[in-house]
Amino acid sequence: MPKHLKKGLTQRSDSMALGSTEIVILVVFGIFLFGANKIPQLARGVGRAKGEFHMGMKEASEMSAIEDMDRGGMTDEVSSEQE
Repeated sequence: MPKHLKKGLTQRSDSMALGSTEIVILVVFGIFLFGANKIPQLARGVGRAKGEFHMGMKEASEMSAIEDMDRGGMTDEVSSEQE
């Protein structure tokens, strides 16, 4: 295998990674855009939305588990194959 191909396979390109300077610029931009008082409210709203999403996912998985138990622990595919 040529050297230039081996080098590309072993090295990782981090050209799209955010550095500390970029993060600081984004934070300052966010403060200017939303205001210093609004940022905690936005973060709180995002946290609540994330919590509600996880609760919904948990409820959905519990409901599918209950439906599986109604079929004797079998999934839809297995139960349809037996019919």
